[in-house]
This record gives sequence, structure tokens and C-alpha cells, in this order.
Amino acid sequence: MVSDDVRLALDEFTARIDALAPGSGTPVTVTVTASPAAARALVEALRAYHDPRDHGQCDQCGTGLLDETFTCRSCAQPAGFFGELVRERLARHRAD
Repeated sequence: MVSDDVRLALDEFTARIDALAPGSGTPVTVTVTASPAAARALVEALRAYHDPRDHGQCDQCGTGLLDETFTCRSCAQPAGFFGELVRERLARHRAD
């Protein structure tokens, strides 16, 4: 049913955004009236949206989100190729 798809898409969207802005305030209730075609388009738009604050998940711990410097908010490790280079250089430095 289209209304169930809209509800699910809104729930998924809300969870993604709330993960980027914890404690952002009291939830609000939204009522939407739309044709089935507009409702399907809304679902597609909500699922396609990429928040500019979303820099992905940590490849080290797998649970944390990356901040704007691509450092994990949970384990504080730098992510990606840059993070790998930093860890390699640090390991070499510690070995010396």
C-alpha cells in the first residue's frame, strides 16, 4: 500500500537524519495528503536524499559515523585511504 511505503520511507529518512543530529529537539507530527503518484515520488525522493553532513560509516569499527574531517565519532580513527596512510606512518614512527 502506498501510505505504508510513505510511512516507512519517512521513518528511514528520520532515522538517517537523527543519527547526524542527535538531540535536535522534540519530534514533530507531519500529515501529508498526496495522490498515489506524488506519494511514490516522495518515497523516491526521501530514499535518494543524501545529507551533506553524512560522510559515511567508519571502516575501522563499522559502527561510528564519520565527521567532516573523515574521523570516526566513535573510535576516533581516520577513515579510508588517508586513514590507512596515517596508521601506517604512525606504526613506522612507533617502531623507530
